[in-house]
Amino acid sequence: MFGIGGGELIVIIFIALMLFGSEKIPDIARTLGKAMAQLKNATNDIKSEIQRSADANDIDIKSLTSDFTSEIDNVKQGFNKMISDAPGETPLDITSEINKVKENIDDLTGPIKRQL
Repeated sequence: MFGIGGGELIVIIFIALMLFGSEKIPDIARTLGKAMAQLKNATNDIKSEIQRSADANDIDIKSLTSDFTSEIDNVKQGFNKMISDAPGETPLDITSEINKVKENIDDLTGPIKRQL
């Protein structure tokens, strides 16, 4: 769950108990649940309003998204063709380039440290 292990979850629950006390935690959970429900209802309302206005204006949303998807696919294919058709050059190794940039940044700034 969210990359949190069992031990970490127990520590978080323990800290929450220490900070808020056992009486306030159910109220906090109830408030968070209501807020999440309101957020979900608001997003559903926005989606339905967009759908209604698209229907009123005879706009097909699925065709719009498929057009965007096809354009993105065309750009990907063109980029891959450009890289593979480069005369006398080897294809770029993105991972090695990223690692070189990381090393250059570390050389300039030193290792990045968290500030508490």
